[in-house]
Amino acid sequence: MSLKTSSGITGYTRSVAKVMISLPDELLARLDAQAAERGSTRSATIRDLAEAALGERERLLAERMRELDGHAAGHGGDVVGALKAGRPA
Repeated sequence: MSLKTSSGITGYTRSVAKVMISLPDELLARLDAQAAERGSTRSATIRDLAEAALGERERLLAERMRELDGHAAGHGGDVVGALKAGRPA
């Protein structure tokens, strides 16, 4: 993979997507302040925050699944049979 484009070197070492998002001005200011505190770019800060949020969501879902494991009860019916019975012949 070449990093050279018609305008020069892109700086990317792997395939990345560029996206355009809309943010309220206050949120953008908070992101920029956090990026400055970290000595990072806006893009890197948004990427890090997104990865952290998605990781936390996955952790919470896995925790909830562990809580439910072995506690889920059957519905007490034959759902597949009921669906098939309701279909036109």
